[in-house]
Amino acid sequence: MRSALLLAEPEPETRRYLERHLRDDGFEVLGATRDREALELVERARPDLVLVAGLDLCRRLREGEPGRRWNRSVPVIVLAPREADPVDRVRAFEKGADDVVERPIMYLELVARIRAVLRRASPETADVLDAGKIVIDRRTRQVRVRGVAVALSGKEFELAAKLAGEPTRVFTKDELLRDVWGFRSVGRTRTLDSHASRLRRKLCLAADDHFVVNVWGVGYRLLD
Repeated sequence: MRSALLLAEPEPETRRYLERHLRDDGFEVLGATRDREALELVERARPDLVLVAGLDLCRRLREGEPGRRWNRSVPVIVLAPREADPVDRVRAFEKGADDVVERPIMYLELVARIRAVLRRASPETADVLDAGKIVIDRRTRQVRVRGVAVALSGKEFELAAKLAGEPTRVFTKDELLRDVWGFRSVGRTRTLDSHASRLRRKLCLAADDHFVVNVWGVGYRLLD
């Protein structure tokens, strides 16, 4: 699956240049001109990495804000101003940046930095996901509930595996649609809800089973 990048760059010419070349190199790119717009996109679209032009936005991403639900650990690369000095670089790292790229931006260097940060941020995926009563084996694509094998379709399996990675965490609908189906711009769709409903029916083998829990207005988690 292609990595999604949020490019928060106020300078139109630079933003268009980077968007065009990053897309040509296989990235999904979301553009933002203002901090508020960038924060809304980070929360809604859950990008894999954020490119920011200002330290204040980097700080806000790391600190979070009341009532907001974005991933505060999202990798951040700061595109430093032309007049940046070593002190500015240190301050960027103190604000939580994963890397700093100086201007004028050398595109090939930027892409190499992006890929390096994404590699560091990507956790190793376990072959077997043990969520207590539910165990998922990625290698054999087998799912067992209390030892009983359950047959799932391809997308049902991927949805189950995604939820089982952090079984008590609530995954937002946009996040699941992005990571399981590859949707970037999410409109009105019943795809996730219909798959979640079928997955729930297949996993709940007993009357007191509560799996694939719908958290109203937010998304789903595997365990109640």
